[in-house]
Amino acid sequence: MTNRIVYASLIALAIFLAGCNLPQDAPTPNGASAAFTQAAQTVESRLTELASASTPAATFPVTEIQLATSTPPQAPSSTPAKATVKPSTPTPLCDVGAFVADVTVPDGTKFAPNTPFVKTWRLKNVGACTWTTSYAAVFDSGTQMGAPASVNLTQNVPPGSTVDISINMTAPATNGSYQSNWKLRNASGVIFGLGSTAAKTFYAAIEVGNTNYATTYNFVDNYCSAQWSSGAGVLPCPGTTGDANGFVVKQDTPKLETGGTENEAAIVTQPQAVDNGYIAGRYPTFSVKAGDRFRGFIGCLYDASACNVQFLLNYVADGGAEQTFASWNQAYDGNIEKLDVDLSSLAGKSVIFILRVNAKGSPVQDTAFWLQPRIVR
Repeated sequence: MTNRIVYASLIALAIFLAGCNLPQDAPTPNGASAAFTQAAQTVESRLTELASASTPAATFPVTEIQLATSTPPQAPSSTPAKATVKPSTPTPLCDVGAFVADVTVPDGTKFAPNTPFVKTWRLKNVGACTWTTSYAAVFDSGTQMGAPASVNLTQNVPPGSTVDISINMTAPATNGSYQSNWKLRNASGVIFGLGSTAAKTFYAAIEVGNTNYATTYNFVDNYCSAQWSSGAGVLPCPGTTGDANGFVVKQDTPKLETGGTENEAAIVTQPQAVDNGYIAGRYPTFSVKAGDRFRGFIGCLYDASACNVQFLLNYVADGGAEQTFASWNQAYDGNIEKLDVDLSSLAGKSVIFILRVNAKGSPVQDTAFWLQPRIVR
């Protein structure tokens, strides 16, 4: 019994001393601590003897316990660079042309039936590729007027250069108005035209036979007999170029977006300087007869590169509501549009015609023209 008590006491003391033997900063042994260390060693030695004498050696599995450690988040050593997005640059079209001038046979030229003539256009290469002599003008639509289906260019035309294209034609045998529409074809056989989308044609437009139309009303000569207005109210005529309320002026030799200068007068307008602004000229009453036609040309002035407008031929018949007879969209693309509108549906009525130009969004550089607007009979 005594041995058991001693044995239990020694075990308790060993556990206590083992607990005190946890890792610590080791002090320099001296005095009481040295004596304590010696006592612990004696107890340990005695325990070993007792264990050897009374208990067979036993092997106990030792499980190693690892404590989880956490690593504090590290501050990034540098800020990731932001991706730089470069604006995309539109790829210029390889093949695209622009109309410059009718060198011969202006639109509306009159011929007797079966009269041969030579039509010559001056075009400009505004694409990125050189036109070689393997390129050709090709008939597209309308009346071919005895012309060949295609005519090759007679010279190479680098980007930015112009070329005169001449084609032999013959006026049709029957009286009337005729138009022959043409495009270009490259060396690979791809057909292309004029304008920013290379979709427009260039054409010959003639009158054949007894089609001697006379001008019965000239809108340019009478432009200040019209009342011009915008969203800002009634405008002076002639106006002042640059007026933010909108303005109308007459130009005797306007320079057009084609780069050519006309020897015919034009009405030049600018809408009010607000988004979707407009300008409109309301003309005196006119009596329309069967067969009357509204004719002229429309487009943007030279260097008005942001021009993007809508032209409208509006009217008020016999005191009714204002209506739109015809409309056309125009942007600065190096081409102008020919107008030829049959007014016969208004025959017998007293009509107020209104020439109107709407800005399509921003009015910046929406300086547009009505060239030779007139009613012919």
